[in-house]
Amino acid sequence: MASSRVASRYVKSLLELAVEEKALDAVHNDMLMFAAACKRSNDLVLMLRSPVIPHETKRVILEKLLKGKVHKLTLSIVDILTRKNREPLLPEIAGEFHHAYNVHKGIGRANVTTPVAMEAATRKKIEDMAKKLSEMSTVELEEKVDKDLIGGFVLNVGDKQIDASIKSKLKALKVKFSENPYVKEF
Repeated sequence: MASSRVASRYVKSLLELAVEEKALDAVHNDMLMFAAACKRSNDLVLMLRSPVIPHETKRVILEKLLKGKVHKLTLSIVDILTRKNREPLLPEIAGEFHHAYNVHKGIGRANVTTPVAMEAATRKKIEDMAKKLSEMSTVELEEKVDKDLIGGFVLNVGDKQIDASIKSKLKALKVKFSENPYVKEF
């Protein structure tokens, strides 16, 4: 919990500095790239969290990995974090930065689960529905396929959910049929 608060502070500072330097999109892309690298490589995350590997070694490794590939502001924050022995927070900061970026840009987030992959026209309708629910002009739609739904979709936008799946309708019918109004229960 404490590490989340510390990571949030670094994210907030990095976001403000990126906006001030007019490098927000570049830093955002760098953070997305770093978060994806952490998801792909468990070894990278383990190296960052390892108490056995000296902080200076981690700094050199990260500098070699990132130099020339990321914005100077991104490289600076990585350098600051490693000098302050906070490099284990880097994966969390990279992930959290995307959410802070979306909030700053007014981009909503929605998750949709369908039994099959959506076509472009269906995706557009779901995005429009999510925009209305979130009251945002832009929505980042995350798609998930779950064959157990049988048909329809489940859309989550913030704390709102629209469950238009066949699975939930069948479940509701099962509950309704289990209630027999003609048999008196004692």
